[in-house]
Amino acid sequence: MNLLDRNSNGAIILAGILALIVGVGVARFVFTSLLPFMLEDYLSVTFAGVLASLNYVGYLSGSIFAVFIKDINAKVKYFRLGMLLCVFTTLVLGTTQNELVWSISRIVAGFGAAMALVVGSAIVMTKLKMDNKTKAMGIHFSGIGFSVLVTDLIVRAVYIYDPSWKTAWIVLTLFGFVASLYSMFILSFDHKVKQNVVKHHFDKSLFTPFVILLIIAYFAEGVGMVVQGTFLPDIINSLEGLEGYGNFTWTIVGIAGIPSCIIWMTLANRYGSVNIIIIAMLLQIVGILIPALSSNIYLNLFSGVLFGGTFVGLVALFMNLGGKIAGANPVILMGALTTAYGVGQVLAPLYSVKLIEMFGNYTMALYVTALIVFCGVLLLLFANIRFKTLQSKL
Repeated sequence: MNLLDRNSNGAIILAGILALIVGVGVARFVFTSLLPFMLEDYLSVTFAGVLASLNYVGYLSGSIFAVFIKDINAKVKYFRLGMLLCVFTTLVLGTTQNELVWSISRIVAGFGAAMALVVGSAIVMTKLKMDNKTKAMGIHFSGIGFSVLVTDLIVRAVYIYDPSWKTAWIVLTLFGFVASLYSMFILSFDHKVKQNVVKHHFDKSLFTPFVILLIIAYFAEGVGMVVQGTFLPDIINSLEGLEGYGNFTWTIVGIAGIPSCIIWMTLANRYGSVNIIIIAMLLQIVGILIPALSSNIYLNLFSGVLFGGTFVGLVALFMNLGGKIAGANPVILMGALTTAYGVGQVLAPLYSVKLIEMFGNYTMALYVTALIVFCGVLLLLFANIRFKTLQSKL
């Protein structure tokens, strides 16, 4: 296998995974890994929550924008732009401490992350040369788990030699630059691709009561994903007797996330998407509640397994189900699902920091988050019962 061959399936999948490590890891999730260190001498929890929310504002805008990029050649251009933005905004965090600059950089990084994930994944799917791409795309999306793990390991390695979060951001910038060069080279085409762009009109009939319930449930999942995705290491470190275990728990999140997409998608094909989504969300609720109810080290490490093992898979499950329902007209429904998820991601850090300020710990924020995700589960249970005939097809 020639890893420099743009048309090799192995090279395409590797480039896609590296793009996710840069876009989702360097530009988004490594902020969580570095948060405990930055809280010590620069950030407040409140400003950290605002920065997380701004990052998701950028990601939400980028995701919606990506839905309407039809031409594959334009996708390549925006993918390259996104990768460069991910690298540049990481450099900003290592070289400045201006709050306004940080705020702008997190928005731009979020937009870049959307280009890397949404647009990059579309290019991977287009380039792969195989009849059934489901398994290959499952391997590709394991890159989200790798993005957590690899960037966390880079942070750990840096701290062995230089315990400075600024140095960590610089090293992550260098890593991101090198990895992005490979991804940008492989995820492009030797010649301009001629493509017939199919225009789909807005189809109101897609938005059935079942689909509306699905969209609201995905909003709830957006909330459930973000609170732990932003604060988990600090949540664990704040528990009595667990100081210093936060980053180890975050490493476990990455390890658990790597195979999760393939496992959940396999189960969905066998037992039905909605049934498996409900189970995954219930497990996520357990993971959210563990730090609120117990300071047991093993239970809290298990909460990392539950979070990593569900959040990546749930994105794939919801989007796959949306694609099945939409059929030949996926753009509008995908956009609606992405928007709902993104709104949940933007709001969750904001109410969390308010509750943390009010109560002096993360407990109430975790309770509220678990309740919101549980409401999403109840909606899906109702949808499962009310629209039983439809479920047999999904």
